[in-house]
Amino acid sequence: MTDVPMVEMPVTSRRREATRQKLLDAAAQVFAEVGLDAASVEAVCDRAGFTRGAFYSNFETKDELFLELAGAVARERVAAVRSRVADLERDGAFDDAHADAFQIIQQVLDLSSDDRLGVLLMSEIRIHAMRSPELAAAYLAQDDEMCRSVAQIIDDIGRANVLRFRLPSLDAARLMLTVWESSAVRSAMAGLDYEEMCRRTNEELARVAQLLIELPAR
Repeated sequence: MTDVPMVEMPVTSRRREATRQKLLDAAAQVFAEVGLDAASVEAVCDRAGFTRGAFYSNFETKDELFLELAGAVARERVAAVRSRVADLERDGAFDDAHADAFQIIQQVLDLSSDDRLGVLLMSEIRIHAMRSPELAAAYLAQDDEMCRSVAQIIDDIGRANVLRFRLPSLDAARLMLTVWESSAVRSAMAGLDYEEMCRRTNEELARVAQLLIELPAR
């Protein structure tokens, strides 16, 4: 019997990836204007310049699209923190084992927070998830992935032997994410502008992180 070489096919073509991204971008715009409930499939398709067929060849439901959009917001947030940690390591910010813990965490978190759209999106996704078991399962799986990503960042910081956390990295990550989300929601409710949202969220996270970490003994 002659072996037939296996040809690995891409999960999605570049064209389909581009279509999905355009639909996600359009969904973000429509959502910002009218909210999740009123953001119909038709409105998203019109904004993206596609037919309903293009939509349903990429997403089974509107909830799936917005869940993926929420995931993209979360992944960008984690990627920004991870990139910041790498920059600080390269610049030697972790070299002093007795540096001020509050200052270190502020440096790590000195980056953009969620904008108002991101906060609204995540909040409405949670509300919908509480009413739909299927969406809830998908949301919780995505949330767990986010938590593991942040825990890995905590482990990466710990590798430098500069900061030791009083809790396991996964527990510390869960607590910091809870504070992050709560601060962002309160800031959005208060009508704060983007820069002030970032400042308040980062300060609150730094304070909580300071409670979670202990420096090596002198």
